[in-house]
Amino acid sequence: MCLALPMQVIRMEGSTALCEGRNGIERMDTMLTGPLEPGQWILGFLGAAREVIDAERAAQVEEALVALESILHGGGNNDELIHAAFADLIEREPQLPEFLRPNLIQGTQP
Repeated sequence: MCLALPMQVIRMEGSTALCEGRNGIERMDTMLTGPLEPGQWILGFLGAAREVIDAERAAQVEEALVALESILHGGGNNDELIHAAFADLIEREPQLPEFLRPNLIQGTQP
């Protein structure tokens, strides 16, 4: 499983951004996001900024990561941790990203 981590931009250096996250300071390639401003939040994965997010989403992802770590280390009631950290996913059907959804022709379904 692959997880992108929330990181906050410190500054741009050419086509890379110096960012700070849970693992310290890292350089992130910004070819997918374009130039970033100091203070912006991104989801970074394998040295690349994959998506620009807001501070609320960054906190939500960080909370989920903390809950996962706690579950892995036996640090509490798993059900409570899951319901607290993944409340936005509880009782929701999974949804495909827009680009993977089948094309619907006026009122017909596949």
